[in-house]
Amino acid sequence: MSNEKETRLEKLNKIIAQNINPYPAIVKRTHVSKEALADFDQLSKNETKIFLVGRLRSIRLHGGSCFAHLEDGQEKIQLFFRKDTLSEAKQFNYDFLVNLIDIGDFVEVEGILFLTKREEKTLLVKSFKLISKSLRPLPEKWHGIQDEEEKLRKRYLDILFNPEVREMIEKKAKFWNAVRAFLINKNFLEVETPVLETITGGADARPFITHHNALNMDVYLRISMGELWQKRLMVAGFEKTFEIGRQFRNEGMDAEHLQDYTQMEFYWAYADYNDGMKLTEELFKYIAQETFNTLQFKIGKFDIDLNKKWEIYDYSETIKKYTNIDISKVNIKEIEKKLEELNIKYDKKGFNITRAIDNLWKYCRKNIAGPGFLINVPIVMEPLAKRIEKNSELVQRFQIILAGSELGKGYSELNDPIDQAERFADQQKLKDAGDDEAQMFDKDFVEAMEYGMPPICGFGMSERLFSFLMNKTSRECQIFPLMKLKNM
Repeated sequence: MSNEKETRLEKLNKIIAQNINPYPAIVKRTHVSKEALADFDQLSKNETKIFLVGRLRSIRLHGGSCFAHLEDGQEKIQLFFRKDTLSEAKQFNYDFLVNLIDIGDFVEVEGILFLTKREEKTLLVKSFKLISKSLRPLPEKWHGIQDEEEKLRKRYLDILFNPEVREMIEKKAKFWNAVRAFLINKNFLEVETPVLETITGGADARPFITHHNALNMDVYLRISMGELWQKRLMVAGFEKTFEIGRQFRNEGMDAEHLQDYTQMEFYWAYADYNDGMKLTEELFKYIAQETFNTLQFKIGKFDIDLNKKWEIYDYSETIKKYTNIDISKVNIKEIEKKLEELNIKYDKKGFNITRAIDNLWKYCRKNIAGPGFLINVPIVMEPLAKRIEKNSELVQRFQIILAGSELGKGYSELNDPIDQAERFADQQKLKDAGDDEAQMFDKDFVEAMEYGMPPICGFGMSERLFSFLMNKTSRECQIFPLMKLKNM
């Protein structure tokens, strides 16, 4: 135990010995600091008595007086304590302040506002009360926490000392509020679908597995935002639905990808992927403007303007442009050779032509600034999308390409139950052969489709878009990211 903590524990015991509760439940507050400062002229003129609460961030003793700063999450305000003003208090008097209060403690203060000689708006404290005793000292004011990993482990301290982190959290709330507002304004209905599933679906990803004790069976944490469930709602007659929630993928961790994160997916009956491209371009512009008040961004090495004309990228042509590989004629051995030539690392477990082509594409996308749409994807890459009528080997899918990455995917959803069953069967073969990311055969979903499913456009995007627009890693943009235990 540190000496500082021991000292504070001694103070805590002295407070308790005076029959004072150091952690009361009831406090009095008439204003937050921001309001008090904004209404300063009127409040100080009328000598209005106000109550503020918050954390003491500084204490400066000057004989029989003391200056301090109180912070309440809205703003910081200066306090002025005088010994003679507090002398009549039986418990919370000036000696209590000097001897038992520390920086980091939470207090309730009552007083009137005035202007100091240096013209700083200040509260002259008439009385105060301790409402939470801190037992650990805050990090040094000017240095805070320097270690990047420690910042994430003790995010609460990182937020206290770095206003930009608080601003990021507030912007992220604006981001998802903007997504929700946009879709609701377009008459989409927000729905909730299961997080625990007996069959995973809606994405190519390795799931987390857990055990359901009451039903005595293993279940999966969802890997998509209810794609197959939302499509069942289309069968049931709903025409526009969306969901925003947490989803989980038991895969690798890097600057762009985490294992649990927030995702949004919408499904729109009687629309196709061309309608989806128009709507999502409008959505992205709305989100950016509402959250950041701009459509221009610096993301990594790219200068991005969401207001410019969005480009169209052909999947095969783009790969050929950057690798000189024609994916319509190449075999897996030739792709493996090219991957080694380009020094591209890949997982050989369950490696097949689909994974091989995907690795080539991921190499190519790093060169594309965007904004734009990637289209004409081979059917082997997307088992849930409709075929292009003029070329049945390709599907009606688009991906939003921005700053060298994919930041959203949509397609004309497959609604032919026979075709869907065949594709599920192909996916199950890949899974049985060792491809952990291949999709499972969902017989119940195919049965739902057999009752008739309308044409649908579906689209999904995650919080990665927010981290890209912030020009930060996904990990930095989660408030409390999962961290490896220190002793592991």
